Parts: sequence; C-alpha cells; structure tokens
Amino acid sequence: MTEVLFYHLDSQSPERVLPVLLGRSLERGWKVVVQAGSRERLEVIDSHLWTFDDAAFLPHGTVDDGHAALQPIFLTTEGQAPNSANVRILVDRAPLPDDISRYDRVVILFDGTDTEALAEARQNWKTLKDGGLDISYWQQADGGKWVRKA
Repeated sequence: MTEVLFYHLDSQSPERVLPVLLGRSLERGWKVVVQAGSRERLEVIDSHLWTFDDAAFLPHGTVDDGHAALQPIFLTTEGQAPNSANVRILVDRAPLPDDISRYDRVVILFDGTDTEALAEARQNWKTLKDGGLDISYWQQADGGKWVRKA
C-alpha cells in the first residue's frame, strides 16, 4: 500500500527540506520523481540541487537533460515517471497523481504560511484519508526536528 506523508513547512523552504528527503530516498535505493507546480519553480529546484552542498551530490535531471529513464531523481511539472520511481514528491502545490498506487511513497511538501496551499493540503488529506490510504502528517518543531502530528 502506498504511504503518503504530508510535510507542513512553516520556517523552511522546499529547497532546504528537499535535499534531505532525496538523499534519504537514494540511500534506500529508491528512484524519485519530484513534481513542481510550475516551470519556474522546477528550474529553481534544479539549480539548487546542483549547488546546495559542495560535499554532496544528488544525481538528477529533467526532460531537457535527456535520458529520463536513467535519472535516479527526475524533476518535472507533469504527471510522468519515466524513471520508474518508487517515490513521488510534490512541491509548490503540484497536483496529486492520478494513480498514486504505483508508488511506495508519496510526499507532499506544502507551505503552511500560504492559506491556499494549506486549504489544498487539507482537501488532499481528506480525499486520501477517505480513500483508506496510510497517511501521516509531519511538522517541524522549534529545534528543526520533524514531529509526527497525525
């Protein structure tokens, strides 16, 4: 069964949280698709993943880079998963995939300070919960540690 994780971002941007989640996914041997809500945000994320840490490397690419099926991390604004991803991460209000059952894990990062993003996350929570999926809600505590709230 697909596991769905909601990450409520209050004080950190997706660019700060995403490399950690991607690194952990790769450590587990998973392939990942990151879906952004717009082309502009996709370009920001792509650039950030190349420069976020001089000592770390997260192999990734976009459709523009070619070899999409070979990318351990594929960045997109569309619903495709050409790399046969195990994990789909949604950022910047990217829509839920039509069929989430093809993934082991779906992660939804949302900006808790954006009222529209918060309302959308609540609606997605209700839809997925009503669908009987295994879902959890995570929020960052003051020290930066993620705490499961639901």
